Amino acid sequence: MGLGYDVAALSELINQFERMPGIGKKSAQRMAFYVLGMDPADAEKFASAILGAHEKIKRCKICCNLTEDETCSICRNEARDKKIVCVVEDPRDVIAIERTHEFDGTYHVLHGSISPMDGIGPDQLTIKELLARLDGVEEVIMATNPTVSGEATAMYVSRLLKPLGVKVTRLAYGVPVGADLEYADEVTLTRAMEGRREI
Repeated sequence: MGLGYDVAALSELINQFERMPGIGKKSAQRMAFYVLGMDPADAEKFASAILGAHEKIKRCKICCNLTEDETCSICRNEARDKKIVCVVEDPRDVIAIERTHEFDGTYHVLHGSISPMDGIGPDQLTIKELLARLDGVEEVIMATNPTVSGEATAMYVSRLLKPLGVKVTRLAYGVPVGADLEYADEVTLTRAMEGRREI
C-alpha cells in the first residue's frame, strides 16, 4: 500500500479499541493512530501497564472491589463502620460515593446487575459473596443504578436479605433515573445517601 504500516495490524488495533464501552469507530481510530505515533519505549510502557494491571489487580476477598492485595484498603480500614454495607454494581461506583466523603461504611461490588436480556442472572454477580459476609451487618444499602436492571437487582437482593433480619435501604432518588452513579456529582450523591429509604 505504500503507507508504511501493516493494515491488518492497524485494523486489529482499531477493533480492540472499538470494543471498549463508549468508544466509536472514529474514537477508536484516533486512539490507534495515537498509539502508533508513540515512541517505542512509551508504547512498551503502555502495553506493560495493561498487562501489569491484568496480572496484579484482583477482587478483594471480602467486598469484591478491585485491589492488588488480598483485601482492599476500605475493608482493611478499622475506622470504617463494618455494620453498614453499601452494595454497588461497579468498582467505579465506589469511587463516586467515596468522593462525597459522607459514607463511612463498607462496600460490596456486584460487578453488574441482573439483566436477562443480556444473559446476566444472579449467578453471574457476587450475590453469594454478599450473603456470606453478613455476620455483624445491620444495614445493607442498595446503591445499584436507577435503571430497570439496577432496580431488579435491588429488589432481588432485598428479598434474599429481609428474612435474614438485615435492614435493607435504597438510595433516595436524588440520582437521575437512567444515569450511572459514576457520572453523578457529589452533592447529588450526598443527598441520595442521606435520603435513603427502607425497601
